[in-house]
Amino acid sequence: MIERPSPNHGPRPAGAPVDLVVLHYTGMPTAEAALARLCAPDSGVSAHYLIDEAGAVYRLVDEDRRAWHAGVSSWAGEAGVNGRSIGIELANPGHEFGYVPFPEPQLQALESLLADIRGRRHIDPVRVVGHSDVAPLRKRDPGELFPWRRLAAEGLAYWPREGKHAAEPDMERARAALARFGYGYCEDAGGLDAVLTAFQRRFRPSRCDGMLDGETMARIDALERG
Repeated sequence: MIERPSPNHGPRPAGAPVDLVVLHYTGMPTAEAALARLCAPDSGVSAHYLIDEAGAVYRLVDEDRRAWHAGVSSWAGEAGVNGRSIGIELANPGHEFGYVPFPEPQLQALESLLADIRGRRHIDPVRVVGHSDVAPLRKRDPGELFPWRRLAAEGLAYWPREGKHAAEPDMERARAALARFGYGYCEDAGGLDAVLTAFQRRFRPSRCDGMLDGETMARIDALERG
C-alpha cells in the first residue's frame, strides 16, 4: 500500500454507515495523470484508493473520510452516495482514450483490497457497485469489460442466478425490479433507458444499447431470484 494523500475530502455525515463500495475507471491516458488529478488541490475529485495497471495500490483518502468520487448519484433510495461509500479507481484509459481490458495484476490487487474492506466493514456483495450503477445518467465506468462475474465468484460482488434465456419484455416490470435492486432514476424522463444501459454494461456486457429485449428482461427477472 502506497500512501499518497489527497487534499480533496471531507467529513462523513454523522452516524452514516460506510456500507457501499463504488468501482470506477480513471478514464485518463495514464495512471500517473490520474494520480496527479486525484491529488491536485484544485481538481475537486478524489477517491479512497487507486490501483494502477501493475497492481500497485495507492491510498489517497482515509476510509473514515468522505472522498469526492461519485458525484450526483443514488443507490437503494439514498442520494449522494459519497457520504456512505468507499471509492476505488482502476487505472484504465476508458471509453474516451481507448478502453482496454483490466490486466490481471490489477484485478488481483482489487480482489485483495475488496476482501480486506469487506472483512473489516461487513459490506454485502450486492452493495459493491459500479459508477455507472449509481450515476447511470452520466457515467459508463467501470464499463462492459469489467469482470463482475469473476468478482462474484469470489464472493466480492453480486451476480444473479441465471434462468431461462428469454422473457417477455415488460417495461413496468423491469422498472420496478431495477428500482428494487437499487437503481435510481428509473422514473426520470429518459432515465430508464440509461438505467437499462447501465444494467447491461454490468450483467449483459455483449449488448449495451438500453433496449429491453427478451434476454435483458430475463436477466432483470433474475435479480428477483437472488
